[in-house]
Amino acid sequence: MVKHKLNRDQILIAGCGDIGSQLGLNLVAQGHSVVGLRRNISQLPQGIQGITADLSQPDTLSALPQAIDSVFYIVSAGRRDETVYQQAYPQGLQNLLNALHQQAIQPRQLFFISSTAVYHQQHDEWVDENSVTEPDNFSGRIMLAAEKIALDSDIPATVVRFSGIYGPGRNYMLGQVNRGIGYPSTPPRYSNRVHRDDCVGALAYLYHLSQQQPLLTCYLVSDDTPAPLDEVSDWLAQQLGVEITERSARRTIGSKRCRNTRIKQSGYQFKYPDYQAGYPELIKTFKRQR
Repeated sequence: MVKHKLNRDQILIAGCGDIGSQLGLNLVAQGHSVVGLRRNISQLPQGIQGITADLSQPDTLSALPQAIDSVFYIVSAGRRDETVYQQAYPQGLQNLLNALHQQAIQPRQLFFISSTAVYHQQHDEWVDENSVTEPDNFSGRIMLAAEKIALDSDIPATVVRFSGIYGPGRNYMLGQVNRGIGYPSTPPRYSNRVHRDDCVGALAYLYHLSQQQPLLTCYLVSDDTPAPLDEVSDWLAQQLGVEITERSARRTIGSKRCRNTRIKQSGYQFKYPDYQAGYPELIKTFKRQR
């Protein structure tokens, strides 16, 4: 178990959306000071200080806090567009790093939140932090370029790759299944997922671990159980009490299986080790709202 330090650190969360806000609240509860950087700070929860800034606009980054212990870069591109991805990840990260350097701010640790889009494997292979990454889509290539910027910076950096995030407010698959749309069983398509709360939990855990020892440069965060999409959709249909009347392969890219050995060996314990553990509360909420 990681023993939490008692001193009060100041942490900057750049791109403080859902995961960033939940992480910030977690760290505030541990006694730390958290600053959330985003375009609209009115959406930040109470307890997180706000900085109004646009990471794609360097001139908005001119007044960063001077005493920053660690930086989390948790940006969402907003839409699947190559130009938007370029601005959100490599350019935005470089702009922030430049601003830190120009203001003589030297954090102890940088966390860059990436994704499993960097993996090109699509024939049911197992992948981990040591797997080859040769993405053939723009999102993976751009994310990989941003990872390199983080790791080549003068701040000790750790890349955290999340698989498909599900959780509160992320109801795409539930909505699809509720309309009777499932996935075909052939060809089988393995999917990988991680609950929003485990994204937050893993980041908070790695932060506290970084206070005690140097971190490795990359952690893949995905639950214990890669599963075929048809298996997941059929189980969700059963839980929702609906019948699958159509099977569509939409939004299925490749088929790989993510191995989470490294993050678990570091000491992190998943709250939701598989989709059957993570979905019940979401299903209850969805049923009340439908």
